[in-house]
Amino acid sequence: MIGFLIALLVIWAILAILGFVIEGLFWLAVLGLVLFVATAAWGWIKRKTGSSA
Repeated sequence: MIGFLIALLVIWAILAILGFVIEGLFWLAVLGLVLFVATAAWGWIKRKTGSSA
């Protein structure tokens, strides 16, 4: 499960970086950042509750 979360975080970070680098794809950067934060928060909450699911 932790590997899956890390993979998602890496994908979202790459999308955000591409959105900032490629002109005209600012929406991709915003989407990548939102998904990165949401995934990190979800992983943190799951870790705090001790749920293995």
